[in-house]
Amino acid sequence: MKKIPIGKAFTLIESGPVVFITTRDGKKSNIMTISWTMVMDFTPLFAITTGPWNHSYAALKKTRECVIAIPTVDLIDTVVGVGTCSGADTDKFERFGLTPLKGRRVRAPLIRECLANIECKVIDIVRKHNIIVLEGVAAYFDNDRKEKRALHAVGDGTFIVDGRRLDRRKAMRAKIPPGAWSGR
Repeated sequence: MKKIPIGKAFTLIESGPVVFITTRDGKKSNIMTISWTMVMDFTPLFAITTGPWNHSYAALKKTRECVIAIPTVDLIDTVVGVGTCSGADTDKFERFGLTPLKGRRVRAPLIRECLANIECKVIDIVRKHNIIVLEGVAAYFDNDRKEKRALHAVGDGTFIVDGRRLDRRKAMRAKIPPGAWSGR
């Protein structure tokens, strides 16, 4: 076996799929890309990792609700674009041509172009580890959508779809941690 730097160990078990998290702070809606997600049980409990460095975090804390929207491989460049700009100065729905849909149980919008959407309530914030625990309260799946393959982030600017690696490191250069660039 080849030894790799311990700082890259997270790329070996990076969770997936990559998702959008939508929020609404009372005035405007926002979208962020998140690859650090986790199913917590056989119930609709989920966790995401985010914190004050993300613009959407304030809305999550204030409203205690969001939507997990699951994009597919055809949206890879939108996923990267949403994840590399800030909602503080960008209307991401408009910039990336995404369609917000009204939720039934939360004020945060669903995203029409995504394969699935899960309306969620924040039930815990574990500040020490920047973990937001979510409870799904409504879920939707687009059976009519032709593309159904989700993206899985590796954590180095590449994504895995059906065992194939798609490289977006150049577009994500500002977001990739130092040392994650070299190959395994």
